[in-house]
Amino acid sequence: MTTTPPFPATTTRVVLPGLVEPDGLVVDDRAPLSGPGDGELLVAVEATGISFAEQAMRRGRYYAQPAFPFTPGYDLVGTVLAVGGGVDGSLVGRRVATMTKTGGWARHAVVAARDSVLVPDGVDPEAAEAVTVNGVTAWQMLHRAARVEAGETILVFGANGGVGGLLIQLARHAGVDVVAVASPRHHDALRAPGVTPVDRHDPDLAATVRALAPRGVAAVFDNVGGATTRTGSCSPPAAPSSPTPSPTPSAAPGASPARSWRRSRASSPGRRCPTASGPPSTTCGPATPLARPGTAPTWRRTSRTCSSSSATAS
Repeated sequence: MTTTPPFPATTTRVVLPGLVEPDGLVVDDRAPLSGPGDGELLVAVEATGISFAEQAMRRGRYYAQPAFPFTPGYDLVGTVLAVGGGVDGSLVGRRVATMTKTGGWARHAVVAARDSVLVPDGVDPEAAEAVTVNGVTAWQMLHRAARVEAGETILVFGANGGVGGLLIQLARHAGVDVVAVASPRHHDALRAPGVTPVDRHDPDLAATVRALAPRGVAAVFDNVGGATTRTGSCSPPAAPSSPTPSPTPSAAPGASPARSWRRSRASSPGRRCPTASGPPSTTCGPATPLARPGTAPTWRRTSRTCSSSSATAS
């Protein structure tokens, strides 16, 4: 094991003892601290996040969460103090960002090297942490679930939130046009990366979006839920199609309840979303579809209980 000068034998961590309110969390300032095993890093934590995932875990509702008690914290950024067997010793003293799922709410954490990436010099730990879970969530929504391509247009609800803000940047980087729904006070910031903002209070939001994207949108990303899901997913009856069963994808990490709706084209069956669930809504009413005309689209939903700061619609 390669280390810096001897690390402490104990550390401070926050413990979730069971189904409690936030004030029921316990601070343990004498938690034992062990060194890293094979393939692991010991990290002095500089930043970690509070996200939708931890809120769900506190209620016992997060998929595959550990048994109580445990230390929450889906990601962290910190400096490597020691490395275990099979890990490059030159990482000691370097700053990394790590996906942990749990364990980040501590002064020190032992993490998997394979789940860690180097943080460039000059990037603040808080800024690096803010793009870790959120960034993975946004990337997977855009490229793995919806599989949007350059030249297409997408609609993003909650575009001013943690996941939404990163999703629109990734989309623009990939050559995708973005119509972003948010309150007017956020519109100037949204225009900066070349996004077309739309007022979330627009009483005829669907018509406004259709005017901006007359050929339709390739995917709708819902970082808010509730009524916005019906706005983004409503479609009139279409000619029946034969959906191709697809495997369920591995769970993507994160903390906000984000959903992506993707119109699947019969001519491109390989571009279907990984999960299939029926029509997006049964309460839409006679809305005009946002999907491109001239096709008989099927809809597939990828539903997530993930991503770190919940994208707000405020």
